[in-house]
This record gives sequence, structure tokens and C-alpha cells, in this order.
Amino acid sequence: MSAASRAPQRSKPRIRSRRAALTGAAATAALLLSACGSGGTAGGGGDTKFVLGKDGISTVAKGKRSALPDLSGETVDGGQLDVGSFKGKVVVLNVWGSWCAPCRAEAPNFEKVHQDLKADGVQFVGINTRDNGTDKALAFEKQQGVTYPSLYDPTGKLMLRFEKGTLNPQAIPSTLVIDREGKIAARSLAALSEDKLRKMIAPVLAEK
Repeated sequence: MSAASRAPQRSKPRIRSRRAALTGAAATAALLLSACGSGGTAGGGGDTKFVLGKDGISTVAKGKRSALPDLSGETVDGGQLDVGSFKGKVVVLNVWGSWCAPCRAEAPNFEKVHQDLKADGVQFVGINTRDNGTDKALAFEKQQGVTYPSLYDPTGKLMLRFEKGTLNPQAIPSTLVIDREGKIAARSLAALSEDKLRKMIAPVLAEK
């Protein structure tokens, strides 16, 4: 067999690898299609079990909630974080980017509520996405006075771990409230005022 006839066979693994990369990139792009808008779609298909309120916040009754997927890895400041380690606390999970105007608008609200509620067992965690490098993310946190940790997720891989039909983040910003059992209780797909954020957390914090 000539070298020319063997050449296409040698290129197949590279073609498959490229196709896999393109598929992954397309999935991430689809997830972030509504990035930095006023909000995304409310549903996830199938028996979602959640209710969308007039305030744009979706909630799930206790006993019908889905578990949070594994969200662990490197933080913006170079540390390591596993959101699962906060089980037993109410967790407020906010997806943001330094380039996102609504994220900048809501960041002071999140820090204020974080400071007010941390003594009550509420843990705030961010997921920074679509920032190529941590410099801009760190500058954002410094400028906005954000003191709680954020996972660094530039390509959106962590968000792809959420199952369809659950209260998964579908926009930037997105905010989830996780109950003390590590299950997703509420979701917003828009920037939140301080008042809305408090109202979103309060029912989950009041649960026994």
C-alpha cells in the first residue's frame, strides 16, 4: 500500500478528536446562548416539578428537589473548593462573568446579603465563567467588594453537569438556592435586587 493511500487512515483519529471538541464547544455555546441577558427560559423539558412565580423565581417543593451535581475545582484565587462540603448550610450559588453588566449590577446586593446571613448558616459561592484568565475576575471581585469564593469555570463545564429538567443555570447571571440537604430549591435567571434575593433565600432558610 502506498504512503498516499495510508494517509487518510492516519488522519481519522485527529478528525474524530476535532469533531468531539466541536461537539463539546457547541453544547457549551448553546448553554450560554442567553448570556448576560435579562433571563433565560423557565423550563427544562419533561416533568420539571418546579413552579415559576410571578417574580421570575422558580421553586421546587421539599421532597421533589434534585440533588446538586458535583461542583468542585479551582477557585478564581487559585484555591480548591467543593460546594458539597457546605452540606448542612443553605448555599446561594451565583453564576457570573466580569464582562456581564447585570452581574456588576447585582454583585453589591449579593455581598451585602452574604454579610448579613453568613452567621445564620448561609454560604454564598460564585461560578465565574467565560473569563479567559482570572485577572479580570479577580479585578471584578476587588472592585465589587466580593469576599465569598468563586469556582473558575471559563468554558462552562460545571454548568453542563446539571441534569435536564432540573433547576439548572441557563443564563448569565443565574442564581440557585440549595437547601441544607444539598438539593436545588430555587432558581432565578435574571439579575437580582437585594430584596428579591432575600425573598428567594428566606423560605429555604426557614425550613427545618
